[in-house]
Amino acid sequence: MMKPVKVVAPVSSDPDSQTQSLVGLSALAAELAAEGVSVRSLFAHTGVTADQLEDMHARISHRQRLAIYRNAKRLARHPDIGLRAGARQRISDYGIYGYAMVSSRTFGDALMFALDHVAMAGAAVRQISFRIDGTTAILSSQGLDTLGDLLPFAAEFWRSSTTSLYDRILEAPFPTTRMMFPFPAPEHWRSYERMFSCPIDFGADTMEWHFAADVLDRPCPNANPITAKICQQVCNVVLAESPGESDLARKIRTACLNSSKRFPTASEIAGELGLSLRTLHRRLAEDGLSYQLILDSMRRSLATELLENTRMAVDQVAVRVGFSDVFSFRKAFKKWTGRSPSDFRPRHPLS
Repeated sequence: MMKPVKVVAPVSSDPDSQTQSLVGLSALAAELAAEGVSVRSLFAHTGVTADQLEDMHARISHRQRLAIYRNAKRLARHPDIGLRAGARQRISDYGIYGYAMVSSRTFGDALMFALDHVAMAGAAVRQISFRIDGTTAILSSQGLDTLGDLLPFAAEFWRSSTTSLYDRILEAPFPTTRMMFPFPAPEHWRSYERMFSCPIDFGADTMEWHFAADVLDRPCPNANPITAKICQQVCNVVLAESPGESDLARKIRTACLNSSKRFPTASEIAGELGLSLRTLHRRLAEDGLSYQLILDSMRRSLATELLENTRMAVDQVAVRVGFSDVFSFRKAFKKWTGRSPSDFRPRHPLS
């Protein structure tokens, strides 16, 4: 039976760790090209090249992805560029990830595969959860504060891209029943209604995607168990070859993100993962890690993103990342980065 609740963490705790593929970005490049914008301009000053769009093994960091999004937003002639680009997505734009989904037995199988391998799909949020509430299935996005003013664009591109992908997997309109966005309605809000064909809630407390749960049992028209198995095995190999965190480190980060506490103790995380504290420490040591190193990495990453992309005062950032006083935070941040928190503030005030 399908699990009623699932939580995944698609983005590395290190924003500069090159763990994300470029799948889906070709549609963004194509939409901008239709507006007369070159691919070179889209990737300018990001450390990414157009040639990497054709390389399934190419990897970019979360920070590079956001830089590409910022370029797209700045260069686009249409304010709804994210929605327009997402509507262009094809199965082939997602490569082996897309073919694994389209050949799955049911849409529910495709969705579970997609969530397990979401790091390959270019999600920009830190956490995605899935649950079923009665007849409604709900995908929720958390960890949005690090996106800053790019949140509307990232939300538009991700939701539009994924809707297009799901439409093509089912060869029918995806049964979305409601979309919720935690930002005010933009000037092009009617484009949302045309794209998603459902009620849209702007200014919501959460970011959620509601759809009819019975679609999970719907057979995929292009189901092929042999193709699905081969594609899924290739995806597993690609993920295993990707630089980044170990499987245990990812599980720890996900457990931390899903905890009611901001940063649980090692003992609490060990219990959550069904391990003894001794086993947790031993397995981390085998990977050259420690629980404290993982926590410090999460704190450093979150603090850097908040300092760069929000107006939160330094003492507020200190509390958000688990420090009881700003002095201790400044000292730790200097140790992590070699720089003071104020060095990470943007040169110009955020609009």
